[in-house]
Amino acid sequence: MKTIGILGGMSYESTAFYYKIINEEVNRRLGGLHSAKILLSSVDFDEIKKMQNDGNWTEAAAVLSAEAKKLQNAGADFIIISTNTMHKVAPEIAQNISVPLLHIAGPTARKIKEDGLKKIGLLGTKFTMEHNFYTDILRREGLEILTPDAAQRETVHNIIFDELCKGVVKNSSRKKYLEIIDSLKERGAEGVILGCTEICMLLKTASLPLYDTTAIHAKEAAHEALK
Repeated sequence: MKTIGILGGMSYESTAFYYKIINEEVNRRLGGLHSAKILLSSVDFDEIKKMQNDGNWTEAAAVLSAEAKKLQNAGADFIIISTNTMHKVAPEIAQNISVPLLHIAGPTARKIKEDGLKKIGLLGTKFTMEHNFYTDILRREGLEILTPDAAQRETVHNIIFDELCKGVVKNSSRKKYLEIIDSLKERGAEGVILGCTEICMLLKTASLPLYDTTAIHAKEAAHEALK
């Protein structure tokens, strides 16, 4: 079994889901008392969030690259970043390590294509919805990406950072997300990517199929570990 290196803490809520899902998948595949071999580097998200807000992606890349090197040196066979947004600096991290980096967008796109969908809504932080580091990968896979309007993007973003990252789940926020998904459906979306690893806390079902990137990425990591 390969050892998985997880860059986590962004937020600690979603990192806990990664740990649980990876171990559940390994145990499902191997049975008995089997669990995953995992090394975790959990950063202080408040520091990373300030870099995001300041647009200081170079410093964020340096911090996460240093943590990825620690995981590699400790014996990780490959690395995953347990957050969608910080895949903005995935190329820089990959350049600074000699083990593979398992990107979150690839397995997500494959799952959507396996289901035969082409026009997909995307929810996530403003960075994920508005910058092209994530959507470009999905578009290269032949997917048409729809994002909410500016006001809706602000709502989605604020709920993530003000509530979900702190472990707060509100029915009123769930209702807002469902309304936004309905508006994406009206624009032709066939499904919705939950492109922030905390959104799975809020949504389980909606008027469209949901693609939970946390579960997709974590299961792909388990699959890679067992190759």
